[in-house]
Amino acid sequence: MLQHPPESTEGEKKAGARSARWLCSLLAASSLFSLAGCRSHEFPDYPANYREYAYITNGGSNTVTVLDVVNLRQDRVIPVGSNPTGVAANSRRNEVYVVNTGSNSISVIDAEKNAVVATIPVHQRPYFISVSADGARAYAANSGSNNVSVVDLESRREIAVVGVGEAPGVAAVTPNGNAVVVSNRVGNSVSIIDAKTDKVRSVWSGCSGATDIAILPDSTKAFVACSGGHQVMAIALATPPSASSRARQSTQQVIPKDELLAILDVGKTPIHLILKPDGGEIFAVNYDGASLSEIDTSTNEVGGAYMVGTHPVAGITTADNSMLYVSDFDADSLGVYSIDDGELLPVAPRTGDGPESMAFSKAGNLLFVVDARSGDVAVIRTSTNSLLTMFPVGAKPNDIAIKAFLASPHHSL
Repeated sequence: MLQHPPESTEGEKKAGARSARWLCSLLAASSLFSLAGCRSHEFPDYPANYREYAYITNGGSNTVTVLDVVNLRQDRVIPVGSNPTGVAANSRRNEVYVVNTGSNSISVIDAEKNAVVATIPVHQRPYFISVSADGARAYAANSGSNNVSVVDLESRREIAVVGVGEAPGVAAVTPNGNAVVVSNRVGNSVSIIDAKTDKVRSVWSGCSGATDIAILPDSTKAFVACSGGHQVMAIALATPPSASSRARQSTQQVIPKDELLAILDVGKTPIHLILKPDGGEIFAVNYDGASLSEIDTSTNEVGGAYMVGTHPVAGITTADNSMLYVSDFDADSLGVYSIDDGELLPVAPRTGDGPESMAFSKAGNLLFVVDARSGDVAVIRTSTNSLLTMFPVGAKPNDIAIKAFLASPHHSL
C-alpha cells in the first residue's frame, strides 16, 4: 500500500513506514547480459512499435522513475510535484496520472513522450486517483479537505468538488462509471457518489478506519476494508435506470438503491482487498493478523483464513485467477498462494527491503514489486517465482502503474 495520512492507525503507520536504506548489487553487467540471453525463451515477441513502461512514484525525491518493461532497463526519471504517492494509467489514452500529495496536484504524463504535459490543481492532501473505464474522468480523494475532486481528462481540469466524510483515502469509480465509492478513514464511513450528478447519494457509518475498496466487475457490489478493526463492509450498489431493463431480462438483480449487505469479520487490521479477476472471491490482507481472509462475493460470507508472512500489506492475482502474490513488509519476500489448492506454496521470492505495491507486466511474465525501505523495484519471473533482477529508483517509492500501447507512427521515442 501507499503511505497513509498522519492520522493512520498503528498498523497503517507500520505498513506505510519509509526510510532510505540502500540494498542492491544485482544490476551487475553480467546479470543484464544474462537477461538478454534468456529473452527469446521467456519474453513475448513484441512488435516494433510496442511500448510498455512501469511508472514508480518516489515520494522522497519528488520524481517518477520510468522502467522500460520491453528491454528491462531504466528509461528515465521525471520530475513531478511534491511527495508523489498514487499513480494510475488511462486505459483509453496514452497517459499516466500522478498524485502529488505535498503540492495538492495531479501530474499528467504523456506515455509516448514520457514527459509531464499538464499539472492539474486539486485540494488538500490527495493520495490516490481512480480513472473511469472510458478514460474520460478521474477521481481524487483529498484527505486534508474532506472532499473528492472530479477531473475531466480531456480538458485536464477539475470540474466538480464533492464533499464527503472526514479524511477520505480512496475514491474508486465503478467499472460502469455510474458511481464512485469513497472510504472516509477518520470518519469511519463510506460515501457513495452518483457519478452522473456528482452528488453523494448514500453514506454508511460503522467502518472503522475505512481504507481500501474492491468493486465487482459488474458494478453490483463494493467491499470496503475497515482497517481500524477487523472487518470488511459489503454494500450493494444501486442499478442505474438505464441498466434496469437489461437487468430484468437477465439473472442480475435490480437494486433500486444502495444497500448495506453485511459487515464481515476478518483478521486484524485489513488494509488491502484483492479481487480475483472473475469477481468470485476477495481476499482481505490482514496486516496485524498476518493472514488472508477469503470472502465469497456471491454469498457475502467469509470462508477460510490463511496465515501468510509476518506483516502482509498488499496482494495481486494472476489473470487466470489461480495464483495470489502477497508482499510481506517485514520479511523482504513475497508469499505465493495457490487459490485453487487453498494453500501457501513453499517458494518465497526474495525482494528488497519493505515490499509493498505490485504490478504485473501486460503479458504476466514479470511481476514488479516496489520496495519502500530500500528504494528499489524487484522484478520477479512468474514462471519460476524467482527474483530476476532489481532496479534502483528514487527515495521512498510509493506506488506503481503499468502502461502498454502501440506508439504512434509519427512519434519517435
